[in-house]
Amino acid sequence: MRAALVDYSSSGSEGESEAVAAAAAAREKRSGEARPGPAGGRGFSPLGSRAAMPSLPLPDSVRRMFRDQEEEERVEDDCGKHGGRQRTFPHERGNWATHVYMPYKAGEDFLDLLQLLLVCGRTYVPQLTGQEEFHISLSQGVVLRHHWINSFVQSLKGRLASCHRFVFRADRVKVYTNETKTRTFVGLEVSSGHSQVLELVTEVDEVMEEFNLMPFYKDPSFHMSLAWCVGNMSEALGGQCIQEMQEIVDGFEDSTHLLRIPGTEVRCKSGNKVFSFPLR
Repeated sequence: MRAALVDYSSSGSEGESEAVAAAAAAREKRSGEARPGPAGGRGFSPLGSRAAMPSLPLPDSVRRMFRDQEEEERVEDDCGKHGGRQRTFPHERGNWATHVYMPYKAGEDFLDLLQLLLVCGRTYVPQLTGQEEFHISLSQGVVLRHHWINSFVQSLKGRLASCHRFVFRADRVKVYTNETKTRTFVGLEVSSGHSQVLELVTEVDEVMEEFNLMPFYKDPSFHMSLAWCVGNMSEALGGQCIQEMQEIVDGFEDSTHLLRIPGTEVRCKSGNKVFSFPLR
């Protein structure tokens, strides 16, 4: 059927084509005589004159509709740009890596403690690298479709609305690896306030279930990562190294006060977007 339509539209004698063209020219001429020409008199107004008109600028509201997709397309999976770290899951267009956590803003004293721990740890693993940001994870890393983000954030906001602020301690040095054993971390485990952190995780898990995403780990060891390295270096950093690091933490000036951490806010990071949920 399609072939028949194409043949019909492209067929016709040479005389018929000339007749159609002549009729179109006559209509254009009559239309042109009905309105003033460029000099103010009656004249022919070319059909192509509209192309010379300046185009209207695209509204900002329309441009913003596609900004997220443009930024997403610029994502690169070059692990050489991230210290050798690799994604837990490959980047795909429309998928946004998402993580829920409690942030911690480090002061000068905390950073001084971190430097002492790095000096100690690098005698065992020279490539140990200090974290630049600090947090307590409340979820695993999951993938959200772009059009789910707003609904996910609204669900989190509703779930966390009744949660209260609290103070917890993180002062036990421990070594962790990710599930694929491609990275090793040195962290400070939460030693008090565990039940309050678990309450937050319970609320976050409810949202994860709503979106058919993975809940947090069973029997979690809540901790704040201080440093990391590529590969499974748990043996090198365990034993004697951990013991020396713990002595540094215990002996650090005013560590009792320093490592009492306020839990005042939960954040959700999805791709390049960060959403904040202050606790009551």
